[in-house]
Order: sequence, then C-alpha cells, then structure tokens
Amino acid sequence: MAKFRDIINYFHPYWKLSVFSITASSIYEIIDLVVPYAIGQILNILSGQPLDIPLQQAIASISSFINYPVNKLLSLGVLLGLIFVVTVVRAPTQPWLTAWFHWDIAIRARRDKFQIAIEKILTLPLEFYDENNPGRIAGRIARGVTNHTWTYPEIAGQLIPKLIRVLGIFVFILLIEWRIALLYLISFVIILGFGLKELQRIIKQESRLDKYSENTESRNSELITNIKTVKAFATEAREMKRQNQRLVRELKVLDYRIHKGYVKLITWQKTVIQFCVFAILALTLVATVNGKISLGHFVMTLTLSSMAYAELEPISNLAEVFARRYSSMLRFHEFLQEPTGSDSASLLEAEESSYKFTGKLELARVSFGYDANRQVLQDINLLIEPYQTVALVGRSGSGKSTLVKLLLRYFEPQEGQILIDGQDIRTLDVGKYRRRLAIVHQEVDVFNGTILDNLTYGRPSASFEQVQEACRIARVDEVVAALPQGYYTIVGERGVRLSGGQRQRLGIARALLVEPDILIFDEATSSLDYESERSIQLAMRSLQGTCTTIIIAHRLSTVREADKIVVLDRGRVVEVGSHEELLRHEGIYYRLHSLQETGELLS
Repeated sequence: MAKFRDIINYFHPYWKLSVFSITASSIYEIIDLVVPYAIGQILNILSGQPLDIPLQQAIASISSFINYPVNKLLSLGVLLGLIFVVTVVRAPTQPWLTAWFHWDIAIRARRDKFQIAIEKILTLPLEFYDENNPGRIAGRIARGVTNHTWTYPEIAGQLIPKLIRVLGIFVFILLIEWRIALLYLISFVIILGFGLKELQRIIKQESRLDKYSENTESRNSELITNIKTVKAFATEAREMKRQNQRLVRELKVLDYRIHKGYVKLITWQKTVIQFCVFAILALTLVATVNGKISLGHFVMTLTLSSMAYAELEPISNLAEVFARRYSSMLRFHEFLQEPTGSDSASLLEAEESSYKFTGKLELARVSFGYDANRQVLQDINLLIEPYQTVALVGRSGSGKSTLVKLLLRYFEPQEGQILIDGQDIRTLDVGKYRRRLAIVHQEVDVFNGTILDNLTYGRPSASFEQVQEACRIARVDEVVAALPQGYYTIVGERGVRLSGGQRQRLGIARALLVEPDILIFDEATSSLDYESERSIQLAMRSLQGTCTTIIIAHRLSTVREADKIVVLDRGRVVEVGSHEELLRHEGIYYRLHSLQETGELLS
C-alpha cells in the first residue's frame, strides 16, 4: 500500500538539488525580513532613538574602514545600502537559484516517472488488464504524474520556505519582546495544528472522490471504445442516466463535503488570525507606551507579525491544494507497486533472438485454471513434431485459447510442463522465446500508424521485398492496392479505417513477416468472407512444412488438411487424429462436423 513516504521519494534522485534549491528559497525568505528591520531602524534615527547595539557596531566598523565619522547621514546610508542589496541586487539571482531548480526537478522527475509507468504497463500481467480498462489506467497515471509535477514547485518553492520565514519572524520578535513572541508561537501552533487535523479528514473524502472519478472516466473510455454497440442497441439514454448518477454522486462529495469543509476551515482560520493580529497590536502598543520597546521596534514588530499572519493564507491554500492532489498521487504509487507479471519480457531490446527452434512441442501432464478452484485444462498430454500443422478444435470454453496462452507464457502451468525442443519453456528468456513465435488473434490489434508500420511491428528490419511477399501470401496486397497512399496509408485508431477482414489479413502478414518457428492462428479466418477464407487456407497450405503451425478454428473446413487434429472437451484431450480418422471414429469431432455440414452453428 502506498504511503506519504512514496510521495517524498518520488523526487529522491534529485535530493541534492532539492536541498540546495529549498535552502536558497528559505534564505531569500529570511532576507526579506531585513527590509522591515532596516525601516524600523531608520525610524529610530529619524525620531532620535538609539539604534540596536549590533547595528551600531557594524556602522562603527564601516566608519573606521572608510575613514568617515559616525553620524546620522552615515547611518542612513548604511541602512539604505542594506535595503538596496537585499532587494535590487538579489532580484536577478533569485529566479535562477530557486524557481529554475524547482521546475527543473519537477520536469525531470516527470520524465522519469512516465518511463517507470510505461515500463509497468509493459510488464504487468494480463489479468490486471482484464480487471482495469485503458481509461482507468491512463487516467490514474496522468493524474498522478501531473499532480506530482505541479505540487513540487509549490511545496519546495513556497510552502517550506514560507514556514521557514514564519520561524524567522518568531526569532526576530523573540529578540525584541518574548511575551509577544510567545503569543505569536502559540497562535501559529493552534492554527496550523487544527488546520492539519481538518485536512486529514478532508483527504479521506478526496480519496473517495478520486475513486468515483476513476469509475466515471473508465466508463467514458468504454463508451468511446464501444460506441457502435451503444448505438446499435439504442442504449444512449440508459448510459446517459448511469453517467449522470455518477456525476451527481461526485458533486455531493465534492461540493457538500470537500468544498464545504475547506470553506469552514478558512472561515475559522481567518477569524482566529484577525483576533491574533489585534492582540499583538494591543500588546506591542502597550510595550511601546511603557518604554519597553522603541518606535522602530514597534513598527517592525507590527510589520513582521502582519507578514507572518499574511503567510498563513497562502500556506493554508498550498496545504489545501496538496490535500486535493494527495489521493491521486497515492493511487499512482499504488499502480507502480502492482506486482510485475512472471511472463514479462526484458525491456532491453535485443537486435536478434539467440534462440532457434525446430518447433517440436511437448505438453506433459499440463493443468491450469484461472481460478484455483476450477481447472480449465486438466492433465494435457500432447506431442507436436517439428513442422507439423496441428489443429485444436472443440466447443467454446473447452480450453483451446487457454492452451495457446500457456504456449506464449502469458500464464504458467500449475502442474506439468511445456517443452520446446526438449527444454522447459520456463527456463528460457521469455522475450527471446516469444520472438520465435507468432500469433494471429481472432481480433487483430492495429496501431494508429501506417499500413507499413503495422506490418513491420514485429520485425522493423524487414526489407520492403519481404513485406510485399508476406502481403502477397496473406492477400494484403489487394487491400493495399485499393488504398489512396498504399503502404503509407494511415489506418486510424485501432485500425478503424480497415474492415475486420482486412485487419485479419494484415495480422496474418505481420505474423508471417517475423519468420517464426511456431505460427499460431487463433480463429484467424473467422471474420473473412468465403473467398478470403479460401485464399488464407491456400496460404496456410503453402506454409505447411516451413514451420510448426497451430490452428484454432471453429470452422472445421479450415483444419481438414492439418497433419493432426486435437479435440478438446472440458479441458481434456479426448480425440487425436487426422480429419478422416476422426470422422471414422464418430466421436465429438464427427458430431461437430455433422452440425456444420447441416448448417447449424457450433456452440
């Protein structure tokens, strides 16, 4: 679980620069206090009252150094020079020693954390994405990093230096009149302590709001992704009502609990602050009338105390802003703490895979279940010889796609092992292993780029001639010929400018282009019309003998010519044989084949 410490450690790589810039900002805040002090001393000179002893000694030293007598003119000149140094001279240096580093650190940390977040996205297990949609994940990352980026300059450049300034003012007043300083200290402890306590309560409400907002954004993302389904079923009114309910819930928490809480807190703080300012005015006036402090000290004390109490409002505002962002920052760190999947490949890109397989696969007593109480695959034993074409068939839910996920190491078997060329695939580097496999899914993922970018995604170094050959086999060349810019046509987000069949052809060509040792077709022809399916079947036939091919298909016409057909039922291998052998056996395959021959759908 993420904690406040994680937020602090966000900027840990730049802690030396942070210490330097925060210290510099704090020093500048303290230097500002020299101006009201110098003005108070000028009033003492003008009213004929003595200067502070340390200042008298400093003026005497300057007098002896420049060989000029100590008088009113020299004293005023020294004080004016001091004001000039702490205002005019310091002005061009402050932005570079403070603001530059505050934002430089925040911007660099932003880059670092986005890199870490992207790495986390690429290495999280697949089940995480089954539970969290893209809108939820992207929103959590964006809010977390953005709030960290904006918060650091405010905390490091304003909140901490202002607190140091308030402490410096206390020291100044303490040297003049300890009773006033004590009242000042007690009032600040009470105001800040009560404010922090209230902010902790409000932060809990902010956490609820952040979760509600994630849910709303998540649903918005789903609506955008599935907008065709929404319109097809005419559910716009229902979705609008559901989102309105979420927005009303957010409003109640935001307006009546969070915003109202902040307003109550500000009201209390302003009332107490004004009372304290009045009390210090009264005490300082009494001390001046009784001759305990000079007129210059009277003006300086009032000025400094007013400056200190004036800082309470920005301090409170900064604390409020931090409280508003705190929950989203914590949730970002919770995301970063999600356990990395055991199936994750190394992010250090290798130019070429060091593996080369014949494609011999052996599954020995393999069992697996997404839920520990329900097995999807049970005691699977299967041998696939090099360069064989093997088809996996069976009813929906029989475990065909799960078996492929185990081959790709998206998950690990709970029992048994999977061997490739006699090696347990769990002992291999997962990235190098997967580069020797290629899969064409039922729903082909297409990136928003050109046709060529998508084709060469798995093999960027492929030559244009190799691309054209893969496209010829997968019949993508026909699609490209009809596009306005050929291979350089932008396909749009998720390939919206291509039909389902065109996307599947593209996926097949992309898989062929990597020249895999094992090629997997997971319902790869399900979206194609009869003519296109037939051309792909011919392409599959031409690939026979070039690599080990595994075909998952509901349409049994796709697998007739497979060397071996494996029939799965309820997670078990129940039949193995060629098309003719299985028909003669008159088992499950025979029944499935008969259903399709008579035009009935396979369940």
